[in-house]
Amino acid sequence: MADAAIEDILGPGYEAREIPLPSDAEGEVVATLVRRTGGAPTRRAVLYVHGFVDYFFQTHLADFYAARGFDFYALDLRKYGRSLRPHQTANMVESLSEYFAELDEAVRIIREDHDVLLVNGHSTGGLITALWADRVQGRGLVQGLFLNSPFFDLNETAVMRAAGVGVARSLRGVRPLAKLPAPLSSVYVTTIHRDFDGEWDFDLKLKPFEGFPVRAGWLAAIRRGQKRVHAGLAIDVPVLVMASTRTVPARAGGEGITGSDIVLDVEHIAKWSPGLGAHVTIVRIENGLHDLVLSAKPARDQVFTELGRWIDAYVPAEADAPA
Repeated sequence: MADAAIEDILGPGYEAREIPLPSDAEGEVVATLVRRTGGAPTRRAVLYVHGFVDYFFQTHLADFYAARGFDFYALDLRKYGRSLRPHQTANMVESLSEYFAELDEAVRIIREDHDVLLVNGHSTGGLITALWADRVQGRGLVQGLFLNSPFFDLNETAVMRAAGVGVARSLRGVRPLAKLPAPLSSVYVTTIHRDFDGEWDFDLKLKPFEGFPVRAGWLAAIRRGQKRVHAGLAIDVPVLVMASTRTVPARAGGEGITGSDIVLDVEHIAKWSPGLGAHVTIVRIENGLHDLVLSAKPARDQVFTELGRWIDAYVPAEADAPA
């Protein structure tokens, strides 16, 4: 049972409630469900799930959904953002299925007052929510899935992928918390934070400039999840996948870093997305960043135009909501 809601760290207009989860080897575990407040309630809702080294702060995304008649919710997963506790290893799980518990509970809470649910996952959140949507097929819990630059493959050469995953697999059973020699680039943060080349304000303690270490158990879990996507899923609702039109290396001052995905290989996203289910739409965004809704305004406007068009075409309106 989720705790009572309190004002969120975003301030007035947002509230948060903790979702207690079974303790693990590190102790107490919680997730956090954030809700945008205000406005007349509707029977349609959206649940946003963030990426790796991330948390929900994109209030303009919530405003977009609210303007289209959706009540907005976001989930900070266990050991991320609002849910990270001092005794925990940041962002660490040994199986992506661990996240299904908080997704199940968040969806249960949301569906108490809503008939239509759209799930919106970004990057690692896109991988997790795709796997979750496949798991709950046939239950009518979700009516649409929007994946923003989902993490469907590792942005490395085949040789490097095999080497890194081999090390992770060898360590996951004996030293799952072992740090891999694969530090995250700080360049991405410089493309989005307003103190650098971006226009967005977010807490650099919750989404730190230098990221968090990549752990052996986590990478092995990611790769198992990606392999499931590669084998093909059977998601039974319309799926929209968006990605930038290009990937460039994450080099400080490098050409194109403020108009490309410098985190993932966008061709991997395009390659694996058709296997998600029977009804998949793929849209490429010119000059899009990794988190497409944080792109410069022309690209961001295209994201919202395409998303709005897809919602109108495929996500049930209140009047058409299932009984």
